[in-house]
Amino acid sequence: MAKAFKNGSKGITGTLHSPERKLIRELFSDVIEMLEERARLHQLPEDIDPLYALTGMRPESMDLPPIADPALARLLPDASDDAVVAAEHRRLTEADSIAQKVGRLREAQLLLETDKLVLDKDAAARFAQALNDVRLVLAERLQIRSEEDSARVAEVLDASEVETPEEYMSLVYNLISWVLDTLMGALMDAES
Repeated sequence: MAKAFKNGSKGITGTLHSPERKLIRELFSDVIEMLEERARLHQLPEDIDPLYALTGMRPESMDLPPIADPALARLLPDASDDAVVAAEHRRLTEADSIAQKVGRLREAQLLLETDKLVLDKDAAARFAQALNDVRLVLAERLQIRSEEDSARVAEVLDASEVETPEEYMSLVYNLISWVLDTLMGALMDAES
C-alpha cells in the first residue's frame, strides 16, 4: 500500500509499491500517447518557409483542427472564449505546452523506478503536475462535473467491490487523487 508523501530533512518522500507504480506509469504513458498524437499535427511540411521551420511556429494559413477528445481538451484548454483569439493562441503555444507536459510525464515515469521517491521541491512540483494531468483525463472520462459526481466517484473505495470498468476507473481516480493530495500537502509543508 502506498505511503503518503511527507516533507523531511531528505526532501519530499513517499512510497508507492510495485503494482501502484506500474499502474501510474501506464497512465502516464496513456496521457503521453494522447499528447503525442496531437503533437503530430504540429509537424511542419518539409517545403515550409525556413523562418517558420526555425521557430517551429505554424503559419496563420495552417490552422490546427479543433480538439475532438474532451479529455485532451481538458489538458489543452482554449485560452479564450473568443474563437479567433483561442485559435491564434493555440497556433503559437500548443506545441510548447505539449512538449512541456510530455517532458514532465516522462520524468515522472522515471521517478517511479523505485518504491521510495525522494524529491526536491522542483521535482515534486513537476511530479504533481504530471499526476494532475492524469487526474484531469480520468475526471473527464468519469464525467466529473459537480460535487455529486465527485461524491459518486469517491464512494468506490475498496477494490474487492469493483464490478464495472467505471468503478475500476473511479478507484484509480481516487488513488491518483490521494497521491496528489499528499504530495501537495508535503509541498506546502516544504514552503512554510
